[in-house]
Formats: sequence, structure tokens, C-alpha cells
Amino acid sequence: MKKLFLLTLLCAGLFSFAVNAKKTDNRYFEMRIYYCHPGRLDALIQRFTNHTTKIFEKHGMTNVGYWIPTNNTDNALYYILAYPSKADRDSSWKHFSSDPEWKTVSKKSEETGKIVAKVTSVFMNATDFSPKIKPSGGAIDQVFELRTYSQLPGRNPAILARFKDHTMKLFKQHGMKNIAYFTTIEKDPAVQSKLVYLVSHSSEEEAKSNWSGFGNDPKWKKVAADSEKDGKIIEKIESVYMKPTSFSTIR
Repeated sequence: MKKLFLLTLLCAGLFSFAVNAKKTDNRYFEMRIYYCHPGRLDALIQRFTNHTTKIFEKHGMTNVGYWIPTNNTDNALYYILAYPSKADRDSSWKHFSSDPEWKTVSKKSEETGKIVAKVTSVFMNATDFSPKIKPSGGAIDQVFELRTYSQLPGRNPAILARFKDHTMKLFKQHGMKNIAYFTTIEKDPAVQSKLVYLVSHSSEEEAKSNWSGFGNDPKWKKVAADSEKDGKIIEKIESVYMKPTSFSTIR
């Protein structure tokens, strides 16, 4: 009877672990940044709204999110796609590029001039602590912040551990919503990955308040000091505030 009781407890514990364990998103992610020719961003937005996202889906690409910087001096559109694997990514783009529907759409949209001047791609893996990336419809009532951290040599594990164990919780306490966390996939394996993540705020003004509260939090100061006993971690931080487009799956 005692053995049966212990077995029941063990099974219940394993079931609870299986239910609550967080599964890492193993998809292959790509962040693409399109820099438009002067005056041509609206044409790009219209093309994505009416055609491009649907053709992406047709070829097995998952639309994760689309954003426009609030200070958009570069006439840029930022977006993230997901694929089952790198091979699927390459296959999807090959079929997309040769799709007659896309060729027609592209040609017609550029009758008054070229739209995109430059494209930048960043390939990424989701971290094991990233929240589940899921669509969020409704009104566009928040500002997203895209942050990219370049670490000092050998300090990538330290920044990931700090975010996983402490930083994300502190962000939440200071009014920031954790959206997604990635590490970059560099062409050269010897090059250290960067940490790329998205958080959201109710407004840019609120973001300033959130960051001020976070930076002055005694808990954060202790975490930062403890994590840097072996040396500084971050070499550079880049930040872009963005608003989601009307067709973005994350808003």
C-alpha cells in the first residue's frame, strides 16, 4: 500500500512537471529591416498590408510581428518571421521569389519607382526563457522597444543567466511587458551571439519612467553588482522604439 502511495505521488509530480515545464521554441527566426527610398515607405506598407504577408503564409512563413520606428529617419520597416528550420527558410524564400503572384505584385507596386533601398537580415534562436510568442490582436495601444546587447568577450552566458534568473522579473515589476528574447546566429561561429529582445510599454513617456525605476531599484543594483564580480558584461546597448503596424500579429 505504501509503495502504491509513493508511486502515485511520483506520477503526479512527473505529470505536474510535464504540464508546467516550458518548452523552448525551436523555430528558426529572422528579423528583417527594410530601408525605403525617400517617400516610399507608405507604398511598402500598402504592399505588405494587401499582399506580402499573405504570400509569406502561402509559402510556409509565419508572420510574427511588424513595426515602424517612432523616430523613423531611415524610412524603415522592422519585422520578424519564423520558420521550422533554416532549410525551410531557404526553401520558402526561393518559392516566394519565383511566385508569379509576387512578381505581379512587386512589378505593379514599383511602377512609380523602386521601394526598398536596402535589406538587413538578422537570424535568431529563441532563448529558453523567452515567453511564448503568440498573436495579440486589438487596438494598437502600446510602444515596443527592440533592444540589442553586445557582450564583452566570453560574457554571453552571464547576460543570459542574469535575464533568466532576475532581469525579466524586475522588468515586469517596473511596468514592462516581456515579449520575446532571442540570441543571434552569427555567420562566423567564433563570433559571440548578441542578445536581442522585445519589451513593451504603455507609451514612450512611460518607458522613461519604467527604465528610471528599474535602474534605481536596489534589487537590480545588487543583481548587477553580483553578476559583474568577474567583470563587466555589456559592451554596447542599442534601443529602438517602435509602433506595430495595423497588420502586425503582435500589437
